[in-house]
Amino acid sequence: MRTTDAFAGLRCTDCGTTHDPVAAGRCPECDGLLDAVYDHDSAAELAGHGFGRYAPLLPFPAEALVSLGVGGTPLVAVPELADELGVAAAYVKDEGRNPTGAFVDREAALAVTAASEAGASNVALPTTGNGGQAAAAHAARAGLESHSFVPSRTPFVNKAMINVHGGEMTVVEGRYPEAREAFAEGTGERASLAPFENPYRHEGAKTLAYELAEAVTLDAAPDVVVHPTAHGTGVVGLHKGFRDLRKRNRVDAAPRLYAVQPDGCAPVVNAVEEGAETVSAVEHPDTICGPLEVPEPTGGRQVLEALRVNGHGAVAVSDDALLEGATGLAADGLTMGATGGAAVAGARQLAGRDAFDPDDVLVLVNPTTGNKEDDILRSHLMKQGI
Repeated sequence: MRTTDAFAGLRCTDCGTTHDPVAAGRCPECDGLLDAVYDHDSAAELAGHGFGRYAPLLPFPAEALVSLGVGGTPLVAVPELADELGVAAAYVKDEGRNPTGAFVDREAALAVTAASEAGASNVALPTTGNGGQAAAAHAARAGLESHSFVPSRTPFVNKAMINVHGGEMTVVEGRYPEAREAFAEGTGERASLAPFENPYRHEGAKTLAYELAEAVTLDAAPDVVVHPTAHGTGVVGLHKGFRDLRKRNRVDAAPRLYAVQPDGCAPVVNAVEEGAETVSAVEHPDTICGPLEVPEPTGGRQVLEALRVNGHGAVAVSDDALLEGATGLAADGLTMGATGGAAVAGARQLAGRDAFDPDDVLVLVNPTTGNKEDDILRSHLMKQGI
């Protein structure tokens, strides 16, 4: 397995033991979750462009990375929204411009690279949809087979593209927990790409922080990042990424970080509001936004820690509010999905709580293109007689 000079292995978040990079599942000692650790003094300087530019801060060198042109997504100014929120500037980091139209392409690029470097021939994961499509595409690029376990409510475009990219798929009646159970029973010898059970997924998510810190548009790291949250890989990735940059004196401070979830499935928000150390499952999840309906995120403890370290928290928004957030910005030309609309709705709620300062620069993360969620966006407009 080819690794970078800085990568020091995988450390268990429970028992603290360190393991070989090939051990991409759970801790062999205690079954805890593993997390990549680094010796930043050994890290090379950033060089080049694109996803590979950040390889010195990742586990694998640029020449090993399996990528389809991941990252480099635009920051789109939304001045009218900035005025509404009472901040100096607001931007949308449009992750829908990634190869399969989703933020999770960053995660799949690293996770599939790890599997390929470890000699795997087949990967598998449970997914609400976008992760399966990203995994199938990157696995195809690496010459690996893939298998996605998806709930029946997954959008047709995700199901279709998983197969189009050559991936196998099991459609499970029910929601994400049922897909997760089917995955646990049917993974077999395949390498797991499940969120947090594969520690390389949120390592890929770190690159979002690196891009925000280097964005010419911003001239400096933003003051606030608002991120729609399901599994929480994005939140943990942002936390780790900005922590890396502080250690290398690339930024003075990390942005204030807020997670947003639909109020029908808000396990992270509930835990934050209760001051809990762990996330408890939502017994009856119910939201129109399928990609955000993960009632018991595996890495819940890590997500809460990331939010605590960054000193801020999480908000829950209604389905109507997130749909209005998405269609409102779409009317200005942004192809934003309902998932991204949660960031808009969350920012509005936070502004109502006076969470922002007048000189703040705010970034809203749009995790997926609106083309994957066009049916529910159109239905929302039809209810309004449009």
